[in-house]
Amino acid sequence: MPPQLGTQETAQDDLHGGRAPWGNGVRAPRHAQLSQSIKTDVLVVGGGITGSLAAQHLAARGVDVTVIDREQPGLGSTAASTAMLQWEIDCSLAELTGYYGFDRAASIYRRSAAAVEGLSGLVRALGINCAFRPRSTLYIAAGETDPAGLHDEHILRERAGLPGMFLDHGGLLSRFGIDRAAAIFSPGSADADPLLLSWGLLRDAALRGARVIDAVATAYHDEPRAVTVETDGPFVIEARHVILATGYVMPDFVRSAIHRTASSWAIATAPQVPGNLWPGGELIWEASEIYNYARTTADGRIIIGGGDDDTVDPSERDRKMPQKTEQLVDSLMKLWPAANPAVDFYWSGAFGETDDGLPLIGAVPGMPRVFAAYGYGGNGITFSFMASRMLAELYAGRSERWFDAFAIDRPSPTAN
Repeated sequence: MPPQLGTQETAQDDLHGGRAPWGNGVRAPRHAQLSQSIKTDVLVVGGGITGSLAAQHLAARGVDVTVIDREQPGLGSTAASTAMLQWEIDCSLAELTGYYGFDRAASIYRRSAAAVEGLSGLVRALGINCAFRPRSTLYIAAGETDPAGLHDEHILRERAGLPGMFLDHGGLLSRFGIDRAAAIFSPGSADADPLLLSWGLLRDAALRGARVIDAVATAYHDEPRAVTVETDGPFVIEARHVILATGYVMPDFVRSAIHRTASSWAIATAPQVPGNLWPGGELIWEASEIYNYARTTADGRIIIGGGDDDTVDPSERDRKMPQKTEQLVDSLMKLWPAANPAVDFYWSGAFGETDDGLPLIGAVPGMPRVFAAYGYGGNGITFSFMASRMLAELYAGRSERWFDAFAIDRPSPTAN
């Protein structure tokens, strides 16, 4: 098995280091202590963005939902997110087509685009104050991807009915001031404050009757009619179904040969002077296997992240922070020389990735009443929204063939 973080020994502070610019002084949603054994239709384990989306959606459907978290909801993996809500996937459409064929790959990309649209509509409908902004993306040439490769990707996206425009060096430089060989410009993405988004969803779930409880799940017993979950106290929770939404911390019974845990680093600059940001605040990411990514914030900062490596140990990840911060500042100045490089925030976080860039969503093999959602890569919140809709259907006893693309036990497409 590739390295991953286990649930029993991992605390929220192990999932990220440093401090990100999220939350804006807003208080986290209230949560109660578990004072007795309870029954619930669905127990959501984890109160971050994935758990909040699942809880809100199920509660809106009239399902009796309970959310538990070992610490303050949202302050684990969600707090380390850069919240670039893209429909484009870590694995390019060309690469995904090579793995699964064009029709399946194109369908996945279209569903990802629909997920961002659905999330945008949900935020508007609920009136969540989370600095949510529609954004376009710039997928720029870097590393092993040259202009010809980007152009081929653009043609494939056009064939799939996906929006976008290919820009050569001159077009990219004149329109956006970015000196790279080429890029694909695509509408339909977004950005947000991930912590405020998660908390807003959780508050709405609570208003609809969901319980938010401070408890640690220590054991799961998947029985014919229910799942009995032991906690760190004297009480148990009996649920018709369980949704595991514990970010990048996976219980040892959730096994996937294609998933691994890694680390990423990010910085946020001081607010830039007016007019000192790229024109439309596009989400920027590099067309490379190991890539940097950048966005702006509502208060005028630039966030740039990357430097990903296979570090799992939290102490080692934190020791790398000064070096990674320096590298990210250097990358920012090469990407956007007009930036003020003063750093106000720097942080790091664990994240999960898979061989095909797709998440793990569905029933845990051998535990039909336990569902899970993991391995999001660079599309965390987009795939979290998709997971909330898929798992609600599975809870209702409905499944669709396309769900198989995200099966937890699917084989690696790169295996010989």
